[in-house]
Amino acid sequence: QVQLVESGGGLVQAGNSLRLSCAASGRAFSSYNMGWFRQAPGKEREFVAGINWSGGSTFYVDSVKGRFTISRDNAKNTVYLQMNSLKPEDTAVYYCAAGGRWNEGREYRYWGQGTQVTVSS
Repeated sequence: QVQLVESGGGLVQAGNSLRLSCAASGRAFSSYNMGWFRQAPGKEREFVAGINWSGGSTFYVDSVKGRFTISRDNAKNTVYLQMNSLKPEDTAVYYCAAGGRWNEGREYRYWGQGTQVTVSS
């Protein structure tokens, strides 16, 4: 069992940066693949980025490649999403999740409560 708590969301102007954090409790964090998802109003949830258990492999959806970076610190039980060059279309509630496929966004078992990211133009 893993509990996940996201933080770091907020309101920023387009072109600026935010770093989201997801703190996990539970002993097995370092064995889980982790992912970041987002859901904008009226849209389906979208898989944004994934990282495997060791941090050696990452995946990004095309719309964020070159702008977002996912990373993890297994000693701190935390996964991060560094978001640069933010655009208004990045506005969404961002969720971290654990236990799924790092490169497909499927089969994630544990979810955080989400953090709102709003990008103004």
